[in-house]
Amino acid sequence: MEQNRKTRRAVLATSAVSAMALVVSVGLPANADNGTDTSALREAVSSAAIIDHLEQLQLIADQNDGNRAAGTSGYEASAVYIEEQLAAAGYTTSRQAFFYDQFVVTSSAVARITPSPRTYVDFDEYYVMTNSGAGDVTAAVTAVDLNLAGDRASTSGCEASDFVGFPAGDIALIQRGTCAFADKVVNATAAGASAVIVFNQGNADDRLGVVFGTLGDVQLGIPAIGTSFAIGEELAGLAGVTMRVAVDAALETIDTFNVLADSAGRTDRTVVVGAHIDSVAEGAGINDNGSGAAAILETAIQLAESGNAPTNRVRFAFWGGEEDGLIGSEYYVSQLSKKDIQDHAVNLNFDMVGSPNYIRSVYDGDGSAFGATGPNGSSLVEKVFLDYFASQGLTTVPSEFDGRSDYFAFINNGIPAGGLFTGAEGVKTAEEAALFGGTAGAAYDPCYHAACDDINNINPVVLEQMADAIAHSTLTFAETTSAINGTGKGKGSGSIDMEFKADRNIK
Repeated sequence: MEQNRKTRRAVLATSAVSAMALVVSVGLPANADNGTDTSALREAVSSAAIIDHLEQLQLIADQNDGNRAAGTSGYEASAVYIEEQLAAAGYTTSRQAFFYDQFVVTSSAVARITPSPRTYVDFDEYYVMTNSGAGDVTAAVTAVDLNLAGDRASTSGCEASDFVGFPAGDIALIQRGTCAFADKVVNATAAGASAVIVFNQGNADDRLGVVFGTLGDVQLGIPAIGTSFAIGEELAGLAGVTMRVAVDAALETIDTFNVLADSAGRTDRTVVVGAHIDSVAEGAGINDNGSGAAAILETAIQLAESGNAPTNRVRFAFWGGEEDGLIGSEYYVSQLSKKDIQDHAVNLNFDMVGSPNYIRSVYDGDGSAFGATGPNGSSLVEKVFLDYFASQGLTTVPSEFDGRSDYFAFINNGIPAGGLFTGAEGVKTAEEAALFGGTAGAAYDPCYHAACDDINNINPVVLEQMADAIAHSTLTFAETTSAINGTGKGKGSGSIDMEFKADRNIK
């Protein structure tokens, strides 16, 4: 993430109590699990060695403006360290180069001019949507198809017909709901709006605060900001309200790369074990996501040092550009042919596995907790993790495939996926504290996307537990002798309608 822009956090709901039951799945192994003995690899992959890697990543950040963001010297030095470690273990590494346009906000201002002038605070009261257009607009505000009563079900701005009679040049006040923010802004632009304010829907606890949104991959022409339900509701009720919305923003081209390293094994059952290298610009990113990158690095090293050639190729993937919208992993999948996709058996994703106030969560591949299923085979990936944790007497809770990490492109292209997560900015509930210890009412990672995400921001206990699960799942899928989804093609469809792209809401 660029260095002259504040990092914004997406507003997430905490897990429902009904989704946090103790996992006690102790049935027969999944079809993908042939009872591989992973104990030696788990013993070899230690949290002490992973923390050694994290200390090196911290040193790299210290020597490079305090961060390891994509396109910076800190990212380059992080990649070099990883490449050197892999080369010493016997891997041949490659860099997959790509570039993208990074959205940079230089300055912004939002104010109510009439009635009762007031100035709103960036981040706390509004957020410039990623890929907003630039401009400085002062105009009357016109509400668009709002629903502020009852269930507050909203299709505001989703149809061109919502803008019939809209006064050209006005600022469109639009309620969140149903369609993508980009669709709302495109329709407003076509109707002649000079700027767009999207306020939260107000129909649930996680739809009250400031909207932290993205307009997708293309910068749109007019300023667009997100704000809270309370502010939107207030603006909707004010007669003659006039606002100023000013955004100074542009796109900067970032050149960066993924680092890939392959084991031996069958290439038609490739197991992609992935984690992103890059941090945000605000800090060293030791938990997010030094923890995942260091854990799969040590797994790769110990797998090679075991001397056992896996049945299936394991591709260790260290992604770039995750913090700017899952760019590296999305680019990787975009370069796969139809046959390449069929030859990818599974993606195992590890993003934040050492959170201080942790939960142990497993991606909900079968949709039993959240109702959205991953591609065929994802339920078996989940089961491998659940069976493992149950065998260790460790409780877990489910984590939704909501689009916040690098599995996004894999599941969008029918590749089974799964992984682990110990929590970001979400707040630990009392029920979770009863299961895992820690502090209820506090963030899982209070230093998420902040300067304090440093070497002191790691819980070594959960890091060890997650590292063991990473080693177990990696070797299990490396040694399976049947296709993960039972089709022999490694391709299927799910029922996921993701709401995030990295840490920003799509809709």
